[in-house]
Amino acid sequence: MRFDVFTLFPGMFESPFAVSIVRRAMDAGVLEMRTHNVRDYTTDKHHITDDYPFGGGTGMVMKPEPIFRAVESVLGETPEQRAGMPVILMSAAGRRFTHSVARELSAHPRIALICGHYEGVDERVREHLCTDEISIGDFVLTGGELPAMVIVDAVARLLPGTLPPGVPEEESHAMGLLEYPHYTRPADFRGWKVPDVLLNGNHALIAKWRREQAVARTAGMGERGEPE
Repeated sequence: MRFDVFTLFPGMFESPFAVSIVRRAMDAGVLEMRTHNVRDYTTDKHHITDDYPFGGGTGMVMKPEPIFRAVESVLGETPEQRAGMPVILMSAAGRRFTHSVARELSAHPRIALICGHYEGVDERVREHLCTDEISIGDFVLTGGELPAMVIVDAVARLLPGTLPPGVPEEESHAMGLLEYPHYTRPADFRGWKVPDVLLNGNHALIAKWRREQAVARTAGMGERGEPE
């Protein structure tokens, strides 16, 4: 799979993906990620990518020309050339990012992510260039770079060859439940002991306990009004 990320700050993506699981996926050829600096696709000598909003108001808005030029230069000039490829705008107005959305995206061989900044992007980018909008939650960030990183990380974990077989299916949300509690050595830490069921070697009882704990933990999250 390949991600093409369009951003004003490509350097933000270097450190997070230089280590850990996503880095291993890249090294193994499972995942490819390219960042494209929208500023490189301006035509004025000052490389301006934003301007004041029509109608007044605070803040600046990203101009449509550099974004269109960047996406069309990398992905193809016409919608037909980009057919079937998600071109996703990181947007507070987008659909909520969930595990099911991550799994949906993992089926695509190539995905483009557009990172807005300032007060956002010109509406014509959303209307005539993007095929989807995604939000990672009801809060405000300084730009779309962090949400884009979240999407890359979540999708990369689902790609065959990134994690050992079976691991993605056992994680939180994969089966509609939060994951059960985990314990490791020592069995007794400061008087807090690992549940006996995990120490008796009875795998059927362990599986039953884990299922019960996952159900209880998920129900508890729902009662607190948090996302399930």
